[in-house]
Amino acid sequence: MLRLSNIKLGLDEDNIKKSILKTLKIKEQDLINYSIYKESIDARNKNHIHFVYTVDIEVVNEKELYRKHKKDLQEVEEFPETSRVINFDKAKKPPVIIGFGPAGMFAALALAEEGLKPIVYERGQKIEDRIKSVEEFWQKGILNPESNIQFGEGGAGTFSDGKLTARVKNGGSKEVLEKLVKYGADPRIIYSAIPHLGTDALRAIVKNIREEIIRLGGTIHFNSKLTSFTTDKNKINTITINDNLTIEVDDVILAIGHSARDTFQMLHEKEISLSAKEFAVGFRIEHKQEIINKAQYGRNHDHPKLPPAEYKLTYNAKNGRGVYTFCMCPGGYVVNASSEPNHLVTNGMSYSKRDGENANSAIVVQVNKEDFPSPSPLAGIDFQRQLEHKAFVLGGANYQAPSETVEEYLGKKDKGEVTTTFSNGTIKQDLTTLLPEPLTEAMKEALIHFSKTIKGFETGILTAVETRTSSPVRINRNEELESISIDGLYPVGEGSGYSGGIVTSALDGIKGANAILQKYS
Repeated sequence: MLRLSNIKLGLDEDNIKKSILKTLKIKEQDLINYSIYKESIDARNKNHIHFVYTVDIEVVNEKELYRKHKKDLQEVEEFPETSRVINFDKAKKPPVIIGFGPAGMFAALALAEEGLKPIVYERGQKIEDRIKSVEEFWQKGILNPESNIQFGEGGAGTFSDGKLTARVKNGGSKEVLEKLVKYGADPRIIYSAIPHLGTDALRAIVKNIREEIIRLGGTIHFNSKLTSFTTDKNKINTITINDNLTIEVDDVILAIGHSARDTFQMLHEKEISLSAKEFAVGFRIEHKQEIINKAQYGRNHDHPKLPPAEYKLTYNAKNGRGVYTFCMCPGGYVVNASSEPNHLVTNGMSYSKRDGENANSAIVVQVNKEDFPSPSPLAGIDFQRQLEHKAFVLGGANYQAPSETVEEYLGKKDKGEVTTTFSNGTIKQDLTTLLPEPLTEAMKEALIHFSKTIKGFETGILTAVETRTSSPVRINRNEELESISIDGLYPVGEGSGYSGGIVTSALDGIKGANAILQKYS
């Protein structure tokens, strides 16, 4: 198979096949088959926006064609699927998975597909019940600390934009994307340069994966939180669920997510090796989606072929702090992602059509370990909690969020051009009092800079506080993915501190599953 790059089509063109034939100077009968490998949008010249494609092709006389067009083509080696034989007698106890977010879900699926029958324990509810709990919180301010945006089937990513980007070089992300398509995702995520699903699509997909794991012999328990464990000869021996159910185990995949603060505390008390990890905090910023479209697409901003525009911005402040936008949700909503009583957390969410009036993004400042209140490995959690409680107090009541416009934050007159979509409602407050002074200083610099980069950026509105950008803790593990403290415990996913986002967490879960499968192959 050959891969052809740099096929360009204008906004009013749609014949990829014709472009392939023209580029390679071949006849239609010589092109056996083609498929899109990657699609992106080149909007650098707003007067000439076009789609750019990389396609995989099968052709007559492949070697001769490759010789003629080496500049445009590369040979793609196709690898046969590998298989392994599992020694089921050696695997005396089924592997256990704690957590059913992307890491736990894909770990369970990988184990179930190989014939091992994993047992999953998830502290939150299954997706059907979880949706009701989340909506009750947004509408009435009644928080379920065990099942919310952070906890429950599908993990935090289920109530998000569902972005599927991953900075991995080994191509493993395609395996995750193909699995998602198998269980209901739009096939275009395979080749889109910035693939996403949307919360509505994710809810259906996670249910389909759950049902497949059960069909293959796995067992999934909801409302089931890991509360303790024991060891024997430096190996995990039992786990306790909900303080009253104890199970003997050999292999445990720990896929707890970045917000399982009580579990991190329990691990620390059990002397599992943990490290404090740096992260970033800030706000959610919203703009009219039309403003972002015009800034990114120019006169073509309303062309029906163009998706809602996105942006990704970075800035290095004078005091050395990095400021950046993160998890941008075109046509999305700002939602309450709190998981502890009397603490306030924001996040962004969008549906698959991304047809909301506003665009939103996290805008966050780098936090250093020197900012933490102590040298404890859990000090990052303490830092997060302080900000979240402060935001809750500023919000006033019923989990309203403190909010103000970018112009107000910068000491200018508010023009009132954007209304926030925050799920629980907002109250106007001075957000310069929320973050520590060095972070506020960097945030102001960045907002001024970004307003010069994107026309209309200064019309945005800020809602506080965004703290769950990544895990504040790393569970230290070895090359075999086992905890360096005890054998048989495999920390994976965002809670382990080694991944971030849906795809990288899913990949890390698969790696954890493969480490167990290797033991029994």
